[in-house]
Amino acid sequence: MIVGLILFLVGIFLSAFFSGSETGFYRVTRVRLVLDGLGGDPIARMLLWFTNQPALFIATALIGNNLANYCVSLSIVIVTQRLLGTSLLWIDLLAPVALAPIVFVYGELLPKSLFYHAPNLLLRRGGPLFVLFAIAFAPLSALLWVFGRLLQSLIGNAPLRIRLTLARGELQQVLAEGEEVGILRPAQRHLAQSLFSFASHPVIEFSMPVARVTSVEQGVAVSDVLRIARRHRAANVPVVNQSQQLIGYVRIVDLCLSEAEVVDEVRPLSTIAAEESLIAALIQLQSSQEELAAVVDHQQQTVALVYAEELTARLFRTH
Repeated sequence: MIVGLILFLVGIFLSAFFSGSETGFYRVTRVRLVLDGLGGDPIARMLLWFTNQPALFIATALIGNNLANYCVSLSIVIVTQRLLGTSLLWIDLLAPVALAPIVFVYGELLPKSLFYHAPNLLLRRGGPLFVLFAIAFAPLSALLWVFGRLLQSLIGNAPLRIRLTLARGELQQVLAEGEEVGILRPAQRHLAQSLFSFASHPVIEFSMPVARVTSVEQGVAVSDVLRIARRHRAANVPVVNQSQQLIGYVRIVDLCLSEAEVVDEVRPLSTIAAEESLIAALIQLQSSQEELAAVVDHQQQTVALVYAEELTARLFRTH
């Protein structure tokens, strides 16, 4: 009697788990899986792998559902025989039919509804268990997978491969939906779109060549530097030595607050590779709390200067 009840509960659980997982598998959003996978989530990466191997996922769910149905039917027969003390064929046939509504509601309808409304959350929690069942059912799943591959070769249609990347159109759709529901403001959406637009552009495209840079020589009077800054509307001015080599820069705000009469102390110039992306260059400047950096080529020769102000303005500039 107790064995039959335990077997019945196990069957209901397996039916609910595999039926719900199958619904959640088709409901989970690809964007969410990719973002979680890029964040290092192993469960998301596993689901992405199953997405590229749908035959294995469906085979595992199919085998699990059949096992669950067998456990439920067997448990009902065992409990019925224990209660009646005898085994009659018509009772063994009618008892599973009588309890079919309970099995349908708790083993099919309810879990499918839960996974339909919360596929990401439930798949994350049930992912490790599904992997264990996939390993256990591997011999049988392999047969169904081979059959699916043969059918695929006959039809000639290959499944869509989902990579751990996002297309720009998908990102645009996510941003638009976020603005519609009030999560993102228009300015935030514009900033995010700018980040995606300029993420792959090298920083050399937004730099000023050394030949066009207006610089001052170390030791020059502060009044002269302020005059040059006002003329060019510059907040930072590069500084060169007597050999006309860049050695650093000065901030106009520091000169205004300083009592020095000549430019003596300068801020060092950090270096950024010319092929570095705009985003990486901006992060480096913000991390070092510098406003200006030298862009160097493969020979470590300074070819341009990049201003943090220009990079930041580029992100907020209207396309």
